Amino acid sequence: MVRKRVLCISAIFSIIVLSKLYSNTKVDSFDDPYKKMIIEHAERMKRDRTSGIVREEKLNSLSFADELVPTERKSVKQKLGKYLTIFSFKKQQSLKMHEKADKYLPKISKILKSYDIPDDFKYIPLVESGLNPKVTSHKGAGGYWQFMPATARLYGLRVNGQVDERLDFEKSTHAAAKYLKSLYAQFGDWTLVAAAYNVGGGSLRGSIKRQGIDDYYRLRLNAETGSYVYKLISVKEVIENPNQYGYNI
Repeated sequence: MVRKRVLCISAIFSIIVLSKLYSNTKVDSFDDPYKKMIIEHAERMKRDRTSGIVREEKLNSLSFADELVPTERKSVKQKLGKYLTIFSFKKQQSLKMHEKADKYLPKISKILKSYDIPDDFKYIPLVESGLNPKVTSHKGAGGYWQFMPATARLYGLRVNGQVDERLDFEKSTHAAAKYLKSLYAQFGDWTLVAAAYNVGGGSLRGSIKRQGIDDYYRLRLNAETGSYVYKLISVKEVIENPNQYGYNI
């Protein structure tokens, strides 16, 4: 009787030990991958938080024509984030923008400086035409700076059946500088000048008068003009800091 009890207890003990060993084996075999996934997820979250802080600081330091962008406004910050993403390598998948910038921007910068125009306006033809003179809009704007024929003629360019000086890089850049200078005489604010370049001086004056607001970042404008300055700022940022936006330069 005693022997039976001892055997029974031994059997139970063996079952418990084996069960524990089996359980530990099972936990180890499944626990390690899950543990690894959890650790990797935590590391990703940490990286995201860190990059978020850097991005926040970067956004808060952005400027256009030597004026800080009001990123304390949520809508402004969201738009900047959107267009910085659009012009990143992840979306563009191309280095052509940087190649053209290296070739043309120093020359544009020199001409703009001769007219006392802020250097940031050199990014206009990059946004307007991708620095491709053959680009023509559905409205008839053409050339590096996407001049309408009438505006081009007004600022000294020949545009007719035989000649189109909008396609001449140097001449069209001088014409653009004169146009920008005339817009500044009207608005006295470089950010509004950029908006007026896109939508036209008369149209922008009408919006300012109707809304009683002369702050680009608060004006209600059509979608293209309302995003125009954000595109300029984003292109400037991506060209000047390519490695931060996925370009291996």
